[in-house]
Amino acid sequence: MASADAFAADPYPTRPVRFMVGFPANGPNDILARLMGGWLAARLGQPFNVENRPGKSGNIATEEVVRAPPDGYTILLVGPANAISASLDQNLSFVFLRDIAPVGGITREPLVMVVNPSVPAKSAVEFIAYARANPGRIKMASTGNGSAPHVTGELFKIMSGADVTIVHFAGGGPALKGLIGGEAAMMFEPLSAAIGHIRSGELRPLAVTTAQRAAALPDIPTLSETVPGFEASAATGIGVPKETPAEIIDTLNRAMNAAFADAAMQARFAETGGAPLPGTPADFGRLIAAETEKWAKVVRSSGAKAN
Repeated sequence: MASADAFAADPYPTRPVRFMVGFPANGPNDILARLMGGWLAARLGQPFNVENRPGKSGNIATEEVVRAPPDGYTILLVGPANAISASLDQNLSFVFLRDIAPVGGITREPLVMVVNPSVPAKSAVEFIAYARANPGRIKMASTGNGSAPHVTGELFKIMSGADVTIVHFAGGGPALKGLIGGEAAMMFEPLSAAIGHIRSGELRPLAVTTAQRAAALPDIPTLSETVPGFEASAATGIGVPKETPAEIIDTLNRAMNAAFADAAMQARFAETGGAPLPGTPADFGRLIAAETEKWAKVVRSSGAKAN
C-alpha cells in the first residue's frame, strides 16, 4: 500500500472524487453534499461524485471512508449522526474522532419544533403545559433511532420535563407524513425539510432549537427562550480517512472556504436554512468533538440504545 507521503507527492485532484453520504438522496445531508460537491468540482477541476450509502445511522458510508486509502479520493459528508453514533452504538468497527480527519464545516442548521395544526398549542410554553397535563399520551415523531430529531427530542424531555412518547419512523419523509397525517403530535425536524410544510400550513412551528433565531423564520422564537440553555443543531461538514496528507486536507479546506465568500453560493446555502461554517480543519474538529460529548450525555441520561 502506498504511503501518505506518496499520495501527497502527486497533484490533487487528478481524477474523480467519491463523496460518500450515509443517507438517501434528496434529504438534508444529500442536498448539502451535492451543493458543496458541485462547488468543489468547479473549483478543483474534477468531478465530486455523490454516492448514497444509507443505513445504520450513516455508519455504512462512514465505515467505507474509514477503510479507504488516505489519498483524498474518498471523502465523507459528516453530520450529526456521526456525533450521536459514537456513544449510541457500541458495536462500531471504528472510532469516529480517531479514524476520520476533519476537513471543514459546511453549515449548522436549526431544527424546528413543529406540531400538527390540531394540537392545541401555539407556543412552546403551551405545548409543554399540554404535554405535562397529558403525561405519556402525546406522541413525538422521530426520523429514526439515533437521528438528530430523536436525540433532540430526548434532550427536550430531559430539560423541559415534558413526558412525551417517541415514535420512530423510517426516515424523515415518513415521519413528516405521519405528523401531517395525525399519527404524531409533534417533532423536531431540520429546517430545510420542514420549511415547505410550514409555509403550506400543514405544520405549525413553535420554536427553533439553535441559540439564535433562524433567518428563514425570524418571527419564531428559540426554544431556549422557554427552556433556558436549550440548544441543538445539525452541523455538517467534510471528513477524510486519518493519515490523509495535510496538503490534501488544506486544498479541500481552502476550496470549501471560498464557497462561503461567493455571493451565489451564499444564497444557495441560505436556501437550505443553515448558517455557513467557515474555518480551519481544527475548528471543525473541535465542533464535532464538542457535539460528540454533548450527545453522549443525552444518550446516557435518556438510556437510548442502538437498534
